[in-house]
Amino acid sequence: MAHRGTLAIGLTGGIGTGKSRVGQLLRTLGAAVECSDEIVREIQAPEGAALAQIAATFGEAYLLPSGELDRARLGELVFRDPDARRKLGNLIHPLVYRELARRLEAHRRREVQVVVLDIPLLLEGRQAGPGSGALLPFDLILLVYADEETQLKRIIARDGLSHEDALARIRSQLPIEEKRALADVVIDNSGKWEATSQRVRECYEQWVSADEPTAAPA
Repeated sequence: MAHRGTLAIGLTGGIGTGKSRVGQLLRTLGAAVECSDEIVREIQAPEGAALAQIAATFGEAYLLPSGELDRARLGELVFRDPDARRKLGNLIHPLVYRELARRLEAHRRREVQVVVLDIPLLLEGRQAGPGSGALLPFDLILLVYADEETQLKRIIARDGLSHEDALARIRSQLPIEEKRALADVVIDNSGKWEATSQRVRECYEQWVSADEPTAAPA
């Protein structure tokens, strides 16, 4: 029996856990997937809603000669400076969550069965309270998990970062073990992708066949 109404899933994880790949698979399986990082890029683009505010907050030194955002320079700042990270979050998050809420409602009106909102800092935002994602109406929080050693190896291999820089990026987020305790469903992506893919497929099959939103068995 098909699930009645739209199942809204908050997809999150730590850096290097493979969250984006899980999101891509869910899209292939039939879910509507909205990515907060893509929305961030849209609002930080020239003429986007956030670019002028970023320049006013951090200075025009964080703009390239073309007028675009110097993402690498701003990223280096916020990963190492908690105060700068907080300021950027306070600026960006309300705009992103407003757009995510709009898109979720549009999918509900179209009676889409499963909608996944991919939000890397979802659980950090929920700790921060209203205005940071706490009020989005999720039925389930889905965490893509990998242990810290695996995260480090993947980030260093993917981004060419030093061990120190990779660790700083991991430590800028809520510890993955704390996230694991807060999630409704955990996809362990520490091992081979084939096992992860099978777990995702099992979860999705349950979601689309359930009468009411439920967490798939761990």
